[in-house]
Amino acid sequence: MANILITGASDGLGRALARALAAAGHHLVVHGRDADRLAGIARETGAVAIRADLSSLDEVRALAAQTAEHAAGIDVLVNNAGMGFGAPGAGRELSRDGYELRLAVNYLAPYLLTRLLLPALRQSGYARIVNVASAGQRRVDLSTT
Repeated sequence: MANILITGASDGLGRALARALAAAGHHLVVHGRDADRLAGIARETGAVAIRADLSSLDEVRALAAQTAEHAAGIDVLVNNAGMGFGAPGAGRELSRDGYELRLAVNYLAPYLLTRLLLPALRQSGYARIVNVASAGQRRVDLSTT
């Protein structure tokens, strides 16, 4: 069975995917930001749970390092975590690193995580990377403050 990392597995599509893949017998590492929901899906699926806030690139690096500790090789990386936009007219939000928040979570984090996990992905010889997107991940206007 495959070793699979799913980001954003504590809710929505990621949670449903974790349930389905666990039922099929795969070995999972699940990521989430909310510790309680993450612990719940980990208990339900038998997965290794790693909490990280993807708005921090340091936490993305830690997620990659911890994932590599728990899985000698990764067969599938599912970059599912993401965030939509706030209420219309809401001010611009910045990540801990000073990037526009949605740019950091929806683009920079999955790119960095993928790059950091490439050695583990290459070990499998047939690894796959799945990037999930939605209407909430539309174009970012960097000109507004």
